[in-house]
Formats: sequence, C-alpha cells, structure tokens
Amino acid sequence: MLGRLNQYIQANGVNQNSRIFLISYVAAWSMVKKAGQLVGIELKRHDLKRHAATYASQSGTPIEIVSKVILRHADLSTTQRYHGKVNDAEAIRWIETLYG
Repeated sequence: MLGRLNQYIQANGVNQNSRIFLISYVAAWSMVKKAGQLVGIELKRHDLKRHAATYASQSGTPIEIVSKVILRHADLSTTQRYHGKVNDAEAIRWIETLYG
C-alpha cells in the first residue's frame, strides 16, 4: 500500500507541504467515527494516532521517530511517559528476536 501511495504522490506532483487527500480534518474524523460505529466501537480522537504509535514502536521504529513524526510531541519525555515503558516479557521477546 505504501508503494501505491508513493506512486500517487510522484504521479500527481504532491510536495511535502501539500495535502495528499483533499478533505478536511473534520471530514476525515467524521469518516473514522462512522467506521467505528459500523463495527460497534466508539473511537476517540487520539485512538488512531495512539494505535499507529504503538504499532510502529512494537515493529522496531525508534522511539524518537515515533515521538517526533507520528505523535508530534515537542519533547521526547512526553512520549516516554506513554510508550517508553517496556514490560519484562516484551523486553525478553525483543532480545530473543535480535539475538535468538
């Protein structure tokens, strides 16, 4: 999917200051909220952002990238309060993945 998005960006001359999809934040949020209602869950404003940050973090993305790019936190310590804590089981799993 990322490849297709990159192709679209290149084919349409989208620069980094342009919107890729010409919809407003309110319209996008309305679609997300409606999708949640269709499957019976209530989504809150930061649910998708939090999910993206958690997924990226668990996939090995450095916490600094998660903080600055996904969450847009000005200070890394803000991100570390929520995503920087790793339980023992997760730490062992990462060690086994890296060195196993």
